[in-house]
Amino acid sequence: LMVCTARDRAGARYKVQRNVERLFTRFVEQGKATVRLREPAVDLRLSKANASDLKAFLSALRLAHQGTDAAALPLSTLVPAKNSEVEKPKTKMLITSRRDYPLTKSFPCSLEHLQTSYCKLARVDTRVLCLRKLRKLDLSHNHIGQLPAALGDLPCLQELDLRDNHLESFSAALCRCPGLQRSLQCLDLSQNRLRALPLEFCELRALLSLRLDDNELLRLPCRVGRLGRLRVLSAARNKLPFLPSDFRRLSLENLDLFGNPFEQPNPLVPNIQLKIPLTLSECAARAIINHRIPYGCHLLPSHLCEDLGVAKTCQCGSACLSSFIQITVTMNLHHVAHTVVLVDNMGGTDAPILCYFCSLHCYSQFLDRHLQSN
Repeated sequence: LMVCTARDRAGARYKVQRNVERLFTRFVEQGKATVRLREPAVDLRLSKANASDLKAFLSALRLAHQGTDAAALPLSTLVPAKNSEVEKPKTKMLITSRRDYPLTKSFPCSLEHLQTSYCKLARVDTRVLCLRKLRKLDLSHNHIGQLPAALGDLPCLQELDLRDNHLESFSAALCRCPGLQRSLQCLDLSQNRLRALPLEFCELRALLSLRLDDNELLRLPCRVGRLGRLRVLSAARNKLPFLPSDFRRLSLENLDLFGNPFEQPNPLVPNIQLKIPLTLSECAARAIINHRIPYGCHLLPSHLCEDLGVAKTCQCGSACLSSFIQITVTMNLHHVAHTVVLVDNMGGTDAPILCYFCSLHCYSQFLDRHLQSN
């Protein structure tokens, strides 16, 4: 502090003379006080001070405010504070029991890493949603059943750990948040009650690691191949009967699908959903995708856009929507991952994957090749 100006911890200077609106000295015996300035309207908080030194300082401050000459102020020689005496902004907080969970105090706004595990939380604390610098959020081992859409507004969130909770769904609204689409790299949803993930889940394209173990998943998102940056995928001990055809587009380092009840592939037993002749809507939809014609909700009804977004791709490269032939074929998981955990106790690394055909002609060509190879 100087004669005519005061500094805060960040080094900003404020005028003192004729600028002190009020002094709060209720806790001066505890070494605490607050100086409220008029312009700008800020509060300078003093803490961990020697009580007698603090009183002398406040007396000098009052005189400086009144315009007393600097030579007449009762100022002692200033000694720079030691590094150990300067309180740094708190960036990490670990809470691992309900007993230690703060109920009356706010979380420090400077937090970058927050863990609140084993606290029996039934919902995400709204105070957490205000931590704009948060990069890692660990809410594992709680009782959370639903996620607020506002969670997607955390602009810096890179890691989100939600394992061992009571989640039955993952909000599509969360997946639509632009901030989360750009920042979220690691997501752990293992040990919950998920049966499916929304189509919009594949918009989280910054994901590097995704863990879905020990849920009740009946399928993976049909556009999972859009997660082009994904390197670690673990979905062990779920209820997956097969993998989506888009799974072939992944390029993983580690893959774990152990303990899923995969069906035995049988290309000779197709699921035929062909409509002959093709409907006008099917023809139009195929033309839009095959010729890469731009479309959107400003041009087409939203339900048609959704249908186009989940179009299937035939072996010939053409698109098909509601008219197709579906089979399951065997794929060795090493085609999409460098390291593969065995699918079963028999030492296998093969899994069934969906395969689509836009016509009888394409299916018959595949069948000829399949029979010849066997």
